[in-house]
Amino acid sequence: MTPSPASAPIYRDFPFGVTRGVLRHAGGHRYLRCEQDLQPYAERMTDRLLYWAERKPNATLYAQRDPVLGDDWRHLSFAQALDAARRIGQALLDRGLSAERPLVILSENSLDHAKLALGAMYAGVAFCAVSPAYSLVSQDFDKLRHVLHTLTPGLVFAADWARFARPIEAMVPADVEVVLGEAHGVVSARGHRITALAHLLATEPTASVDEAMRATGPDTVLKFLFTSGSTKLPKAVINTQRMVCANQRQLLQSIPMLQEEPLVLIDWLPWNHTAGGNHNFFMVLHNGGALYIDEGKPTPALLGQTLRNLREIAPTWYFNVPVGYEAIARAMDSDAQLRRRFYSRLRQKLYSGAALAQPIQDALYAHAEREYGERIVMTAGLGMTESSPFALFVTNPHSQAGHVGLPTPGLELKLIAVGDKVEVRYKGPNITPGYWRNPEATQEAFDDEGFFCTGDAVTWIDEANIHLGLKFDGRIAEDFKLATGTFVSVGPLRAKIIAAGAPYLQDAVITGLNLKEVGALLVPTPDVRKLCELPPQAPLEQVLASAPVQAWLQQLLDELARSATGSANRVARALLLSEPPSLDRGEVTDKGSINQRAVLSHRAELVQALHAGTAPHIAILRS
Repeated sequence: MTPSPASAPIYRDFPFGVTRGVLRHAGGHRYLRCEQDLQPYAERMTDRLLYWAERKPNATLYAQRDPVLGDDWRHLSFAQALDAARRIGQALLDRGLSAERPLVILSENSLDHAKLALGAMYAGVAFCAVSPAYSLVSQDFDKLRHVLHTLTPGLVFAADWARFARPIEAMVPADVEVVLGEAHGVVSARGHRITALAHLLATEPTASVDEAMRATGPDTVLKFLFTSGSTKLPKAVINTQRMVCANQRQLLQSIPMLQEEPLVLIDWLPWNHTAGGNHNFFMVLHNGGALYIDEGKPTPALLGQTLRNLREIAPTWYFNVPVGYEAIARAMDSDAQLRRRFYSRLRQKLYSGAALAQPIQDALYAHAEREYGERIVMTAGLGMTESSPFALFVTNPHSQAGHVGLPTPGLELKLIAVGDKVEVRYKGPNITPGYWRNPEATQEAFDDEGFFCTGDAVTWIDEANIHLGLKFDGRIAEDFKLATGTFVSVGPLRAKIIAAGAPYLQDAVITGLNLKEVGALLVPTPDVRKLCELPPQAPLEQVLASAPVQAWLQQLLDELARSATGSANRVARALLLSEPPSLDRGEVTDKGSINQRAVLSHRAELVQALHAGTAPHIAILRS
């Protein structure tokens, strides 16, 4: 509900480019688009690199802390990026790389990673950033094996040998060259050709690399991004130049502020994921901005690095996942320097990956109002790897948790009933042509009108006002039936539990497939310790078993039951997890969101014990 003018909070200026939708009916289906047409966009992202290298050659494009500089920032300017791209591009052409023999990058975000990606892009050579967890966390390298088998790389890059030697020796074919950030003294036991990145950067570019760049166009495969593989092995999503260029134009039309002032990002999202590797990586390149690589993450071990960076670099635009925003909001409670710096020139905050609990959003608003007397707009949208990823975006500053808004210019939505849900499907220039070397999956992904089937469910924010757009209604594949045949809509129920449990709950995994009632595995935040008087060093298991925490959990179930309308959204039993979801087991994605299916699979015995009443410290709804 939009506040009245008298009660409306003051927001720092942020124009919304899309505010009105157009709905049509045809063939028994509904189709939704925005009023604006998509404006012309570049044929290749390389055009934007050339554009900015000419107009602001010495401006920062990417930056990263460097221990050699006393942990100060090392900057890669637009001119330096173009020079590195031409040199690396020439070296890749000399080695015969192509979409059929792409560049594969195994390691994390870095300036070297950026140079390699830009070099491949310049030469028209496809590249793929692979989740580092496939190499550094996995013990059997099953997903890494699948990635390399699917792509048949011509060259593999890793930042260092010490961490990546084992996966390289185990999985990279011996005839594939390996490039390292530092290769001095490295010898491969399997006989890999080992080359230092400095050797590629020393390559003298010739006219051939510029000719290769000019030969690329909208249909050129720019890169591959793998899906998360939560239920099956990951699929290689083809990303063309058209997709990425169109999506950046769509972003700019939906968020005009991107070119109203110099864009500054400080960002940790991994480049093997579409949010970090497409949305943010190319956003600064397209708009002449700067991206500071945040080597922190919203985890207890790495949060300090993120907070340090935010005290130093004032972003104009910020992107994070809900657990990241929660950690930042908590830190701001006692850190005035963080509040002042973070909000000093910020125009917009964007979240994705999961529902953001309203109390966390309210806390972030309060911190900004405390420092500057105005709120910073918190926005959200909807997208996926197959949409490059930007697809839907909210239309006003008064959005609430779950609101995703209207389609961006040039993208048409098809709203189709699937059971008692409404699936949203996409068609537009930012949509993938399919999955690499997987024609069966490609065929299954599109309907008979060429719309991509997302599997995301949506409903109207207000059926009487389509211009407000849509809200997220969960993933159709996550929904399940109780033994009674009643469908459980996981997404909305999960969001409801998180909101009711704030600030003590980080996430919830819904249980009850083929059982008589709904249950929940709850992921607590560090704030849960505040509910009891145990010392800070007390084991989490002891904290969760304490009487005050158990009383709070029982109260939470009772509160949720009062607003329940039936067995499908009535949480009958729950427990707090003392062992958090694990990245190692795929229970948490690279960007910090919960993989519901993986948690349920790995903790099947715990789920069974929860519903049998034999798990320790469970709360059962009082009838």
